[in-house]
Amino acid sequence: MSTADKTEHQTQQDAETIDFGFRDVARNDKQGLVRGVFDAVADKYDVMNDVMSGGLHRLWKARMIYALYMRPHTTLQLVDVAGGTGDIALRAQARARRLGASLDAHIIDANAEMMKAGRKRQAVQENMQQANNMHFTTGIAEQLPLPDASADMLTIAFGIRNVTDRAAALQEAHRVLRPGGRFVCLEFSHMPSAVLQKAYDAYSFTLIPPMGALVAGERDAYQYLVESIRRFPTANAFLGEVEAAGFARAEAQLLSGGIAALHMGWRL
Repeated sequence: MSTADKTEHQTQQDAETIDFGFRDVARNDKQGLVRGVFDAVADKYDVMNDVMSGGLHRLWKARMIYALYMRPHTTLQLVDVAGGTGDIALRAQARARRLGASLDAHIIDANAEMMKAGRKRQAVQENMQQANNMHFTTGIAEQLPLPDASADMLTIAFGIRNVTDRAAALQEAHRVLRPGGRFVCLEFSHMPSAVLQKAYDAYSFTLIPPMGALVAGERDAYQYLVESIRRFPTANAFLGEVEAAGFARAEAQLLSGGIAALHMGWRL
């Protein structure tokens, strides 16, 4: 592509709109709007996950960690994208300890407030001698500040739907994984049953924003989060995106009837 063509392509991209919940916004504006949402809810983010999912997110995350297929008695490199609170990294480290393995966790997040919450959690765990080798770096999923083939595993939990360019983020995940590396993404999804989906929609839109106002003092932030879930592709559609990024043996697993889904694949 010539320089002129690249400039024209970039101009077209800049002029495009993208979803921000049920609103369409300029593509260049989405990252800042998402950052604002998570700035507002960072301190209560994990508490609200309990409230929103009735605690189910803990079971989903346990399944996510198991799906990493960690090898016992090894030293492993994990990249956790959009993992600023440290929740996934700490869970992965706990699993590694049980296997007699050592795990270095590199947490990449665009949101400084989320990482501030993660560092607080890390300090508590270190006082209990249960956390080690957690590194926080500001960055976005589309441009990971990491070298090629530098990680054994890459995770992203409830973050991919907030990314501006999913294709670029998936390609970056593929780039930083070593051959034999494992990609695991946990995200809210859609139920195959239209009746159950309708009931879940009623719960989501009626109760979650008011709960967000009560628990976190942020109704609008949780209105966006509910809307962003509805705008995200179905599990099968997103599976196609994972495969298009080059991941081998890609698969999707619905959790809790499709409220959430795991998408997984290997870098060969």
